[in-house]
Amino acid sequence: MGLKVVIASPEIIPFAKTGGLADVAGSLPLALKRLGCDVTLFMPLYREVVDRGFGTEPIGVQVKIPIGRRTVSADLFKGTTDGVPVYFLKRDEYYDRSYLYGTPDGDYFDNLERFVFFSRGVVEAVVSLGLEPDVIHCNDWQTGLIPAYIMSIYRSSLPATATLFTIHNIAYQGIFPADFLDLTGLPGEMYTMEGLEFWGKINLLKAGIVYSDVINTVSEGYSREIQTPEYGYGLEGILAKRREDLFGVLNGVDYSVWNPEADELIASRFSSDDLGGKLTCKKDLLREYSLRLKATVPLIGVISRFAEQKGFDILAEAMDALMKLDLGMVILGTGEKRYQERFESLAATYPKKLGVKIAFDNVLAHKIEAGSDMFLMPSRYEPCGLNQFYSLRYGTIPIVRATGGLDDTIKDYSGGRGNGFKFRQYSARALVRKVKEAISVYKDKKAWRALQVKAMQEDFSWDRSASRYIELYERALKKVREEPSTKGS
Repeated sequence: MGLKVVIASPEIIPFAKTGGLADVAGSLPLALKRLGCDVTLFMPLYREVVDRGFGTEPIGVQVKIPIGRRTVSADLFKGTTDGVPVYFLKRDEYYDRSYLYGTPDGDYFDNLERFVFFSRGVVEAVVSLGLEPDVIHCNDWQTGLIPAYIMSIYRSSLPATATLFTIHNIAYQGIFPADFLDLTGLPGEMYTMEGLEFWGKINLLKAGIVYSDVINTVSEGYSREIQTPEYGYGLEGILAKRREDLFGVLNGVDYSVWNPEADELIASRFSSDDLGGKLTCKKDLLREYSLRLKATVPLIGVISRFAEQKGFDILAEAMDALMKLDLGMVILGTGEKRYQERFESLAATYPKKLGVKIAFDNVLAHKIEAGSDMFLMPSRYEPCGLNQFYSLRYGTIPIVRATGGLDDTIKDYSGGRGNGFKFRQYSARALVRKVKEAISVYKDKKAWRALQVKAMQEDFSWDRSASRYIELYERALKKVREEPSTKGS
């Protein structure tokens, strides 16, 4: 009998998504199931889930959740994703909203209350349903209180349940005024420098780090980076203290979705044995963006959140130099208003060579991966990254900055070796220099074809990553069942 695993996540594909966390939370369970685990998922029942008609049904179970001095109820709904059960916590007061975490103007004012409700509600539901999981796998700050609840209020109810906490992006921490500590219902003694306290406030991500049995992030490189002041966002000290319990596990790719041989969203399918369809996809992409470029001109794709983290400051600085080169570029994404406006302005300046669409568009994302020759990811930091994996499979050669998961997965091209192009210095000059290098290789059609074939044969499937997660689950279980806990003391 395999491990019984509960995965709690604030977003899960196909139900609701704002970023890569949803991809991980939707794909990892399927790989775990293939490896024999008994997996159950939990997430909030957002308006988006209801509106998109996923067929969730009430199960007739209601859990009571203490929040501060009042008790609120959650109706449990149930759905499935590829045979894996998904429980949804429903309370319209918190989740019947247009966005998951906030509007374009900022975060929702009651996010602490919303995710106290979710975190404690997950634990209450697990107990009420009699699931008795071996491990509860928590993801990001929205679930950071679950390990704290398990360790304190619910330890007697779940005496043999371990916790794994995954940090997908340490920059987002869930920091709230200390005055609202009572909403959590946690013992006051947990509000210390060794616990929830963070510069006079409460920090939900820190709670997950401190009170979980094992911690991981989504690449080996990022697990090291976040222990430094440059990348730790104030939590490098507590992470260094728990370094024996901190691991890096690369995200994987669902090749049933991202595969040019079977992709129904692109203009023509292709493979490493027959790349002819890729040219058809490129012509289709040029039409999509109304770019007047010859199909022989190298085309660079970008799909990203418009944010400094993703390198949009150095990309904006580099654009005039890039537009002087013999290339085209297509960009898709949403994000910070200043970058959206800057790149829309650049597209107006270079209408024949640069196309920009401010949107979240899954179909167009597939078209960009299939039709581009290169894919640019100039991130300031990148916990793992997923688009470099997609790009490799589509023969779209990544050009990345050497950080986090990008550094772990992309090997710089040199004389036939490597699977992409990588620059280390975070600067517009280094970015432009590496693009020029990629273009020079592109002009050698034989060398470029060999590079594409090599890239398309890389394997970053979920099965390998899922096996590593099982190892971490077993490590966490061993700590709970064989050793007295000293976390947070």
